[in-house]
Amino acid sequence: MGPEIFKYLLTGGYALLVYWLSWVGMRRTKSVEGFSIGNKDMSPYVVGITLAASIASTATFVINPGFVYTHGLSAYIHYAVAGSLGILTAFVVLTRGFLRLGEAQQALTIPQWIYFRYQSRGLSLFFAFINLLSITFVVLILVGCSLLVTGLFPVEQKTALVLVLVFVFSYVLMGGTYAHAYTNTLQGVMMLLVTAGLFLQGWKYFGGDPMAALQSVGEQYAAPFNANSDLYFDFFSVFLSGFVVTFALMLQPHILTKVLYLRSEKDIGRFIGTTVVVGTLFTLMLMIGFYARLSGLEIDAQDAVVREYLLAEFGGTTLGAYLLVFIFITLLAAGMSTLDGILVSLSAMVVNDIVRPLGNSRIDGLVLSRWVLVGVGVIGLALAWNPPPLIGLFAQKGVYGLAAASLVPVLFGVLVQRPVPVWLMGTCAAVGLGLHLYLNLLGGVSNPAVSATWAIFASLCIGLIGLFLVSVGGRTKVLSAGS
Repeated sequence: MGPEIFKYLLTGGYALLVYWLSWVGMRRTKSVEGFSIGNKDMSPYVVGITLAASIASTATFVINPGFVYTHGLSAYIHYAVAGSLGILTAFVVLTRGFLRLGEAQQALTIPQWIYFRYQSRGLSLFFAFINLLSITFVVLILVGCSLLVTGLFPVEQKTALVLVLVFVFSYVLMGGTYAHAYTNTLQGVMMLLVTAGLFLQGWKYFGGDPMAALQSVGEQYAAPFNANSDLYFDFFSVFLSGFVVTFALMLQPHILTKVLYLRSEKDIGRFIGTTVVVGTLFTLMLMIGFYARLSGLEIDAQDAVVREYLLAEFGGTTLGAYLLVFIFITLLAAGMSTLDGILVSLSAMVVNDIVRPLGNSRIDGLVLSRWVLVGVGVIGLALAWNPPPLIGLFAQKGVYGLAAASLVPVLFGVLVQRPVPVWLMGTCAAVGLGLHLYLNLLGGVSNPAVSATWAIFASLCIGLIGLFLVSVGGRTKVLSAGS
């Protein structure tokens, strides 16, 4: 069997397997609740792999290695080291409290969780609308996957965009959360195999001394803080912002709501352990940025670094051609594993937190969820049709803004046991989003993680000061009444 026939057979086999898993999921999806978070009968290991694959996605497997290729060790520390610590900390701090309240109120989405915690429909609607910023990440994944398809098949990028969109949307329309979880488990295992293989295959470029190899590119390229970089140049931009914004990113609807898939708090330990171990292994894909640089490749388009490296490494031999097919399909799976999670979350959120509160509560939520998916697909395709030069930074502008707005209300909602004023949480959310967008778009801060971190700090300060003043005011009223 030649490589060309193998390519089409493997691609067709993968597509059929995904559709079969989606069909199994569809048989178990009888309501909008089942479509959104399942029926709480999934293994914590399945949920953990599902979440790790959702976190890794096209960003880790396709786009972010380009930042490492361009900026060096500082970018690797930002995404791999600081990011992994942020993920671990977020789940240790937030998982138990979020699950407890989510189970008590049967919350399906983060805006719904916000409503149950603060009893404010206005605040819930605000979060529902700003969560639509997640569509910027849909655009990133569509563009990243289309780049991979053009490396695998002789099609133009716009054609590839449509093909990716139709495939992912069709299987998510069938099975919702079960399709997402079952296919993500398959895709996660494939991603682990490819990550380990590519990591070991490219290690030769370090020549036994990784630091010396990086220094051969340039002193700043091998420095933890790259003075020549406009994105990763000091402790704040490299480590602190990477940690803070990744912690906050765990509050995205397609990530934190995975906690609600669990059967009970007893599953939390196995869930977190699986997520952290698998997710940390996935970050080894960032090493491709180093390998591409050390191999001598000159790549103008940063977003295409992974594609060009793989074509150069595996395109010259028959065996390499076979391996290339499996690798490309696995990287496509990495993107789809996040895309389907975002789609499920966005559709559930629009139905439960925007349409039903503002319209007819008796509407068939399952049918509407599927129509919402179609609408999200059309918008995502329109935005991805002519993407910006650095799609990674474009996606970060939107998603990091959502993270900056969400952190304080969710963090306080989990950790603060007494009532918290709705107006204070609304102010914190607005400051987080507004300051991030101002600094990044108008204030000259190039790195969206840095602008989001400053916005988070400002939002957190307002929240803490406001909470203190409310507490003092409450005690003063009590003393006055007693006297």
